Amino acid sequence: MTSSELWTRATADRYDTEESETSSAAFLEPTLAFLADLAGDGRALEFAIGTGRVGVPLRERGVPVAGIELSEHMAAVLRRKIDEETLPVTLGDMATTVVPGDFTLVYLVYNTITNLLTQDEQVECFRNAARHLAPGGRFVIELGVPPLRFLPPGQVAVPFDVSERHLGFDTFDLVEQILVSHHFTRDGDDDRYRRDASRHRYAWPAELDLMARLAGLELERRVADWSGEPFTENSAKHISVWRKPSR
Repeated sequence: MTSSELWTRATADRYDTEESETSSAAFLEPTLAFLADLAGDGRALEFAIGTGRVGVPLRERGVPVAGIELSEHMAAVLRRKIDEETLPVTLGDMATTVVPGDFTLVYLVYNTITNLLTQDEQVECFRNAARHLAPGGRFVIELGVPPLRFLPPGQVAVPFDVSERHLGFDTFDLVEQILVSHHFTRDGDDDRYRRDASRHRYAWPAELDLMARLAGLELERRVADWSGEPFTENSAKHISVWRKPSR
């Protein structure tokens, strides 16, 4: 068991509804095109595949996809959409779980590397990705840049969403590199809010590059989004691609 917090049945059951915007065909098209191009004629492995928000449409695009997922409840929601033979999923943690075969692409999207709450586990995640990659294969991570520039002295919280039905803000432990995402979500029309919180270990791009080097991977490119916009000092997130050297 890793330090990742397990997703409950209730969270899994409402995940697709809450992520309906980021699950739309229009939203996902750049992501799927990016990943399909890197997979080529080979197989793709998604770490923390969840309910299949990305993995299922990527498989429908013609890319053979397998997944690793820690939460049996998230995997059960995925299984309602697609059968095991078409998209196999192994229950386990993404830092150590091994599935058969080689892959041309291993990917980890939507900030999920931060679910591993220690640096050691994040390093092992890179090593596990390298373990699954065929020579010349790529490991892709989508991750936000820690918004610490928004923290004036003495402040520990940064809002990331203020809307009619959702209030979200992150609090930061700058010593341990831990952020806690706080969510207040209005489920109905009675002005009651549901409170949720989750812990994450944030990491900088340069720190990930060192993790990749420890795993024998080389940075190939880094862009600001799935459309390939340049990554700059003002980018809110990055898509990073590391390559396993050919023998």
